[in-house]
Amino acid sequence: MSLPAAAGPPPAPNPEHRPGGALLREGGDHDRAGRMADAVVAYEGAVTVAERTGERAVLVEALRRLGVVHHRLGKASPAREFCERSYREALDLGDLILAGEALNSLAGLDVEQGEITAARSKYTEALTLAGSSAALRGRIEQNLGILTNIQGDHTGASLHYRRSLKAFELAGDERGAAIAYHNLGMVATQRGALGEAEESFGRSIAIAARAGDVYLEALCHLNLGEVCHARQQYGDAMLRAEKALATFEQIGARMDKSDAYRLIGMVFRDTGRPALADARLRTACSLAVETGWILGQAEASSELARLYQATGRNQEALTLLNTAHGLFNRLDARVDMVNVGRKMTELEGAYLAVVRDWGQSIESADHYTYGHCERVAGYAVAVARALRLDTMQQTTLRLGAYLHDVGKVRVPHEILNKPGRLTEDEFEIMKLHPVYGVELLDGVEFPWDLKSLIRWHHEKLDGTGYPDRLRGEEIPLGAQIIGIVDVFDALTTTRSYRKAMSREEALVELARCCGWWRPEVYDAFMGSVGTIVEEGSAAVAGE
Repeated sequence: MSLPAAAGPPPAPNPEHRPGGALLREGGDHDRAGRMADAVVAYEGAVTVAERTGERAVLVEALRRLGVVHHRLGKASPAREFCERSYREALDLGDLILAGEALNSLAGLDVEQGEITAARSKYTEALTLAGSSAALRGRIEQNLGILTNIQGDHTGASLHYRRSLKAFELAGDERGAAIAYHNLGMVATQRGALGEAEESFGRSIAIAARAGDVYLEALCHLNLGEVCHARQQYGDAMLRAEKALATFEQIGARMDKSDAYRLIGMVFRDTGRPALADARLRTACSLAVETGWILGQAEASSELARLYQATGRNQEALTLLNTAHGLFNRLDARVDMVNVGRKMTELEGAYLAVVRDWGQSIESADHYTYGHCERVAGYAVAVARALRLDTMQQTTLRLGAYLHDVGKVRVPHEILNKPGRLTEDEFEIMKLHPVYGVELLDGVEFPWDLKSLIRWHHEKLDGTGYPDRLRGEEIPLGAQIIGIVDVFDALTTTRSYRKAMSREEALVELARCCGWWRPEVYDAFMGSVGTIVEEGSAAVAGE
């Protein structure tokens, strides 16, 4: 659903002939109505007049508001310059409350750039400067809630938001109360309390509409759309996303347009319209890149990857997931943010889903090997635990195990499923599947070292393995782990050319070949055979 374009206001008189305070109020009216270009003109006029007439308080506030508007327009550098100048002018004037306002806005810019330590320091100082100003205290508590929520503390964030709501109500600041309700809705959504979220967003929309704050009203509609999507109410989600998008388009809020396109793309994806989903999610990515919004780009890339996974475009899905991983790492490199860890965990789940689907698709044509990758992944993690490898190493092994045979897609079907023993030439072709696997993934850079596991899981300590005849310590530990459990699963499952061995028979065969693997790998395998069998059964059962 689209909103009609609003007619522009009549031309304003020459700002040089108007008081700075009047221009500041006019800029505020434009700002609340989402007329950003008009707000910039009015605020710039206020600065010009205030500098000439000596209205220093007007100058301080006009500079700060110019900074905020430029931030909304995605212009980070001038936004910071205006806010920093506002802070300096306020201190020189001796107005601590105005200095607190500027510092509060600067801290918000720090949060957007991921400078969390600097932001918290500024918010704390601004709260001290706020003194008896309930309205300013409300805004700072609001922002501290955002900061706390970013760090994954939903309870602490709710506490800050409720404090801000109380302060805004004391100050009679309706817009501030609307923002508090909006953010309470956000944190409720993250907790999974969708009914509470819907109520909070609804209150915020009512107040924002009454106050004429079209930007906040649109933001609430977008976030209510997210709630509808989570409830699989796709029609309502689409209506709210399109309503929000029309407003963001009208007021030039390009970062928020990215989020709206992302939600629309998610709805198209989840309702079986992949081409439309692809177009909208790509637009979301492009807008996020254009505005330098790292988080928005990462989120849109993740959702696009899920689309590609659903349509079998596994290599492209993995490339996009890697893009998202790198973007979140860029945030993590600047700040120690708990929510980045949560995002990484979600991404690992997405990686696992893609590689599991890909591994299973390779096996789907052969009922003899179906479930092989799933079992090998479970077995490998069991051995890793026995070796006391850390969580990252276990994740690497699980993902590598799912993809260890991906190169078999290039091996002719008649060789893969030959009922008898392979000829020498056929076996030479089969021995190329680790190389093919790495070639298939040539354009994908993983956050984990998976390619070495794929290429070298058939290497042996004595140098008789393939494809590179590595020896001893040249073979990565993870490749050795996947190698031994791969052999165990091959021995204990029926293949086109032979019946399955019993577990006891397979262990005898492995003992005969124990020199292929490092002693610690072989011992860890033998010490966890019972767990390995349980892991394999659970994997096949989908537990």
